[in-house]
Amino acid sequence: MPAPVISVHNVGVRFQRDRGQRRGLKDMLSGAKNRRPPEEFWAFRGVSFDVAQGESIGVVGRNGQGKSTLLKMVAEVLIPDEGTVAVRQGVAPLIEITGGFVDDLTVRDNVFLAAGLHGKSKAQIADEFDDIIDFAEIKDFVNTPYKHLSSGMKVRVAFAVVSRLDEPILLVDEVLAVGDRGFRRKCYTRIEEMLAEGRTMFFVSHNDGDLKRFCTRGIYLDKGSLQFDGAIDEAFERYTTDYA
Repeated sequence: MPAPVISVHNVGVRFQRDRGQRRGLKDMLSGAKNRRPPEEFWAFRGVSFDVAQGESIGVVGRNGQGKSTLLKMVAEVLIPDEGTVAVRQGVAPLIEITGGFVDDLTVRDNVFLAAGLHGKSKAQIADEFDDIIDFAEIKDFVNTPYKHLSSGMKVRVAFAVVSRLDEPILLVDEVLAVGDRGFRRKCYTRIEEMLAEGRTMFFVSHNDGDLKRFCTRGIYLDKGSLQFDGAIDEAFERYTTDYA
């Protein structure tokens, strides 16, 4: 059996949350502030699974259950507090619409920067630049600072760049929900093309139609742990049954 392209072993991620201020009458009269110390909590703990080349995995669960955190670990931008994550191939992340893009740079400069950070040469990017801009439908805004684009336009640029990368692993986290219907259809076609090429994909969504369209395997995160790992239909059914 070939080695898995991603191995997640007994992983845990811990964060802190601010519990706010606690003020008694004495503090209020004196003007003093008594702030509660931050509270630590585990986004999830004890999560383990392997991913084979070419698998398409839907990650489901309520907001705040660690779905985006899991993808950030696979993208190697977040280090777990416990356990290990081994990623044996390059990753193309579409996790946050502003991730990897610089507000004050133009769309043109951001395309060259983002693609260059993933190993594309300047000549390669120049050859593909027109196709990227055409896909994003943003020809009239090439020299506009990225910060002046709408959320939907930022998604177009980000997806157009990421979908041209040669990385074998694709991470998609909810961002397509921001785009308009016509552009989503174009993105879905491109995702299907990449999967047909044998890419591996993690897909985070609350849309069962999208999950079942692209994914065969599902991972369900809830209550700080991996609740289910199996067929996407059953993963989504367990999630919706728990919170019907």
